Amino acid sequence: MKRFFGTTPLISFVAFCLLTSAAAETPKRVIIDTDPGVDDAMAILLALNSPELKVEALTVVPGNVDGRQGLENALKLVSLAGRCDLLVAGGAQHPLNQKLITAQFWHGRNGLAGVELPASKCRADSRFGPDLIIELVHKYPHEVTLIPVGPLTNIAIAVSKDPSIASLVKDIVIMGGSTTGGNVNGAAEANIYGDPEAAAIVFNAGWTVTMVGSDVGERTLITRKYVADLQSLHGPQSDFIGKLADFYVTRSEKSGYQGAAMYDPLAVGVVIDPTLVTLKDMHVDVETKGEFTRGETVANRMGSNENNVLHGDHYEIDGVIELKPNSRVCTASDADRFLQLFISRIKGK
Repeated sequence: MKRFFGTTPLISFVAFCLLTSAAAETPKRVIIDTDPGVDDAMAILLALNSPELKVEALTVVPGNVDGRQGLENALKLVSLAGRCDLLVAGGAQHPLNQKLITAQFWHGRNGLAGVELPASKCRADSRFGPDLIIELVHKYPHEVTLIPVGPLTNIAIAVSKDPSIASLVKDIVIMGGSTTGGNVNGAAEANIYGDPEAAAIVFNAGWTVTMVGSDVGERTLITRKYVADLQSLHGPQSDFIGKLADFYVTRSEKSGYQGAAMYDPLAVGVVIDPTLVTLKDMHVDVETKGEFTRGETVANRMGSNENNVLHGDHYEIDGVIELKPNSRVCTASDADRFLQLFISRIKGK
């Protein structure tokens, strides 16, 4: 074994340690693709208050609200955070192959629980959201993590226009899908249901999708205890998020939940600290045609399909066909640790 006696090796070792430490502290470049409703706002402000992340841009997709309202909300959020330096761009105005479904029922008439933020001091970027995504991925090859927390329309358009970005993106962490049933119906989660064709494109683009689904989000609940903690320290962002959280929890309680699911913030949390969740490699397909299952994410937990071979008038099973995983599926979260992280960041600690 080589011993580090003498000046030069020691200096080299110290330099190596310093470089390693600096690399570990380098913020991750991220683009958040969002349909700013209540939990989107929570996710965006979590990201902007986390030193582990460098938010390069927000791109807006219709979902919780329409594209116009979503862009207005995004601009107000970055203005609240004092971040008019951020690129904020509008994107698609409707899903690829169906009518838009909005969710004011869950998010309030303006998507932000009816809380009226001051007019934004920030201006929208003139570029089309998917084009901005393509441009930034090429500008920072192998550095950008995409965090889509709405329907996947913008991401599908971007990767369809330029398939090369699939190999240039560092990671893609989506809030969407589920392995145990939906939250809009028995099968489908809302973001995937909002544009199943776009989701099918994204899951089959050639990258590995990290899927933070509604099933895990619904086991990661912000409760009255955490809302009270948020409201204990006053500031522009914590006061705003406190109002959103109170609305969100109240709305969820009326539907029989003990708290509100932290869908979108958890996806951001996974990028900040992947140890907050348990991930399993799976192959995921998106159902686009089923009468009762359109928008379902069909996760193959076995990693294979049976191979049926025709014998006369019937088929016989002849072994299995191995499937290549295209996703890292979130199966569990450390809910308390995540919520403590979320509250501390919003409170500025």
